[in-house]
Amino acid sequence: MRQHNILLLTIAIDIVICVTATPTTAREAVSDVASCGWEQIPDINTQEIQEIARWAVAEHARQASDGLQFKRVVSGMQQLVSGVNYKLCIDAVNGEAKEGTYRAEVYDQPWTQTRTLDYFVPTN
Repeated sequence: MRQHNILLLTIAIDIVICVTATPTTAREAVSDVASCGWEQIPDINTQEIQEIARWAVAEHARQASDGLQFKRVVSGMQQLVSGVNYKLCIDAVNGEAKEGTYRAEVYDQPWTQTRTLDYFVPTN
């Protein structure tokens, strides 16, 4: 139990360090994200990024049974950890042919074939 509390305290301290100042401009917001290890994905059109986003939509559709289908990645950030965390903005189409934009966070570690969908939510 003590190790669990230490882990939670460490996570809380990391969060406080990353959000100590409230940004007032978009440039400051990007700077704050980058200081926590997040960087803009240089080319969202690569096959790798598109495939990770396609997987995220398929995983969401599997969990939610809503028939959502991948269209394209609009933008994204990445963070190098023991794999890579991705924050992606994705265009997708629902079963009624209505387009929408979604935010997803995916953890990917190719060498262990580990991929996790941390969240998937509409932007509206």
